[in-house]
This record gives sequence, structure tokens and C-alpha cells, in this order.
Amino acid sequence: MTVESPVEAVPGEAAVAMVAAEKPMDVVDAKVEVDDSKVVDKCSSYREDSNFLSDLKEFERKALNEFKARLEDAIVGGTLLKKVDKVAAEKQDKDEEEEKEKVPESIEEEKCLEVDLEISIWGVPLLPSKGHEGTDVVLLKFLRAREFKVGDAFEMLEKTLLWRKEWKVESGLNEDEGLSSELSSAGYLSGVDREGHPICYNVYGAFATEELYQAAFGSVENHQKFLKWRAQLMEEGIRKLDLRPGGVSSLLQVNDLRNAPGPSKKNIRVATKEAIELMLDNYPEFVARNIFINVPFWYYAFNTILSHFFTQRSRSKFVVARPSKVTETLLKYIPAEEIPVQYGGFKRDNDFEFSADEGTVSELSVKAGSTEVIEMPLEEVGKTLVWDITVLGWEVNYKEEFVPIDEGSYTVIVQKSKKVGSGQKPIRNTFRNNEPGKLVITVNNSSSKKKRVLYRYKTKKCSSF
Repeated sequence: MTVESPVEAVPGEAAVAMVAAEKPMDVVDAKVEVDDSKVVDKCSSYREDSNFLSDLKEFERKALNEFKARLEDAIVGGTLLKKVDKVAAEKQDKDEEEEKEKVPESIEEEKCLEVDLEISIWGVPLLPSKGHEGTDVVLLKFLRAREFKVGDAFEMLEKTLLWRKEWKVESGLNEDEGLSSELSSAGYLSGVDREGHPICYNVYGAFATEELYQAAFGSVENHQKFLKWRAQLMEEGIRKLDLRPGGVSSLLQVNDLRNAPGPSKKNIRVATKEAIELMLDNYPEFVARNIFINVPFWYYAFNTILSHFFTQRSRSKFVVARPSKVTETLLKYIPAEEIPVQYGGFKRDNDFEFSADEGTVSELSVKAGSTEVIEMPLEEVGKTLVWDITVLGWEVNYKEEFVPIDEGSYTVIVQKSKKVGSGQKPIRNTFRNNEPGKLVITVNNSSSKKKRVLYRYKTKKCSSF
């Protein structure tokens, strides 16, 4: 693989150079060379940190044991959350002092959250002595988020537990069904990546419509509902995880910035900042990769403004791709059958043709100035062939035809030869045969660059009428 700079500098924007200097950022604006094999290229360095004790470094094991001992004492001794909740109680007293007398200290102590031995988070018991296999996994997330500083990790856990209580996370965040329905196009979970991480798509272009923009950011109340909806989406994703050593314990996030409102839209800028803070404060190490696609030029400067909210560890998980690199980038992390068609993959809503275990995706390389053919057998009469095919970047001549085995029969043109432009989405087509033969797809690449072709197919019995 030949590597270029992570992002292209935009003349006159010093901020872009700062983003380009972020060494850990994955390189996606690169020339990717692939061989002629049938294996789809993927990112080999993409993996989660191990949660097995045997894989931890000595200082990490020491920090984990110290964290567990401190947490055990706090839960058994009934002191967990008392300090942070006392601060919350004092704030509440101050807000209510105009309506009633100040709460006496004895009553104030009763406001402390009830902490019992069954306290848990994301379905995982927190009391270490219970011996639940997920406890270490959860605690390691807080430790990694705070660079294995036990005191900071403990404080973060306490604040997260308090936030979940205040926001009523366990009971569904008082989910607004109407807003959730409206925002379904702006954020949703769909499929898994090559490592089994559930994928969460955030589609910022959905807020380009004034109606949805106002519904999410038009008032303080709507703004809060938006934040609760985003947290609820995160909770939904976490429910798909396996919080045990060796299990998939984080999500892959794909952030689509096509047609996203620009930085001049103050409300969405403020909401984005608060959403980032909310995720960083309360969902430590739950994102394995943050992929930004269809990135406009203004994003680089905006990212510099937001970057100080992220730790170096968080920034190292960023992947940035411009519009011309979307499918190529996603394929490094996500199999083609799990990438939605709008991003160049084969996944369709309510797909009745291909199930998850049907139609293995193959890859073909078409060298510059050359032609390649794909043959799909149809030897049994009365069958229907179904296929998906895409060419990364397209800009090729493409045709489909059925060639009978009997040399005396005529070739059937399924799709006459045509020039397919770069904006073409993956093609799905079907053909029913009346005699034995094969479906032949011809891809002629007259460009000066190698092309990658991805395809899959299956045969099925025809419906009888």
C-alpha cells in the first residue's frame, strides 16, 4: 500500500495542516493497490484492546486490581456516589430555596443514591466479588479512558452512574417516540463490520431540511430531546455487544457529512459539542472506530475546533474519507454485503433476494485499458439468476448477456453495452433462462486506473403461477 498524507491541505486554511499533522489518524486518502485475488482488501491493523488479564501489561493489571478493591469497599461500605450526589443535592437546594426552606443536613444525607450490592451498569454487576466476567471489561473501559489513573477512572464511573440516574437511562431516557421516529433517518444501527462490531450510522445531511433541524435544535426543549435520543441510540447499540473477555465490546460509527449544515448553523454546532461531551463522559471506549465520510472542506477546520475535546487515544480512532473514497474506505472495515447501497455496498432495506448467508462476495481486478468478464452458470432450465455488482468509481463500459450452451442458439442481450459514470450505485438484475447457458458480464476499463469489481449471485427456482 502506498501512503500519502492523511488529508489534502486546503490553500489558505492553516487549520487543515493541523488536522493533517495528527499522526494517529487512519490514512484513507491513499492509493490502494489490490491484487487479482478474490479476497476483498481490508484493514489488518483494526482490532480492539484485549480484555483478557493475561494480555494486560503489569501496570494495567495493578491499576485494575486497585480499581476493583476501591469499588468493592465503596459498594459494600455504602459510600459510592455519596460525594458526587451531595454536590447534586446542594445544587438542587439552591434552585429550590425560593420556594421552600433550605434542606436540613440530616435530610440532605438521605438524598444520597441508594447503593446496594446489586448495582450494575449496561447489565453488568459492578461489585467485583460477584465474579461476573463482564465486570473487568467495563472497568477497563473507564481505566483506558483515563489512562489507567485509578482515581480519575473511579470519579468518572461515579459521575456516569449519577448521570444515568438523573437522565433515567435504565427506563429509556423518557424516550420521545415522535422525535425518535423523525430522527430515524439521522441515526440508526445497521449490520456489523468485519470484526463483528455493530455499526451505527449518523447521517448529518438529514438536518439539512428546516423541519427536522427545528425539531432537533429549534428550542432548548428540542435540544435536550435530541441529546436524549442520541444517548438512547448509543444504549441500543450497547445492548448488541458482548461485554465479556474476548467478546465484541464496542461499536463502529460511520458519520456521513454529505449535505450536512455548515458551521454557520450555531444550534447544530452547540448540539454537536454537547453530544461529544456526553459520549466522552458517559460512554468510555465504546467506539472502536469513528469513520467520517463525504467530508467537505469546511470539516477540516471545524474538526480542529472540536479536536481538543478528544484525547489522543480517541483521535487515533478517526478515519476521514472524501466523497471519492467512501466505498473504498468502508470496505476496509465493513464487508460489501453489510454496506448500504447508498454507500456503494449491497445491503438493501427489506431485501428479499439475498439473506445474510447467501451470495459470497467476490472481487475482480480490471487493469487499466483492459477488459474482464464474469461468468455465472445457468445450466438448469427454468431457473432465475439474481446478481449484485459494483465497480469502485465506475467510469467503465458495462454490458450483460446470456450465452446459451447450444452454439445454434442466439445470445440474449440483458443489458446492452453502455458507459457507466462515477455516480452509479450498485446494480441488481435478474434473468430467467429457457435453455442451459451462462450469464456473462463484461467490464471494459478504458481509464488509466485499475478498477475493483465486487459481485455476488445466486440462482433460485421460478415461482409457478
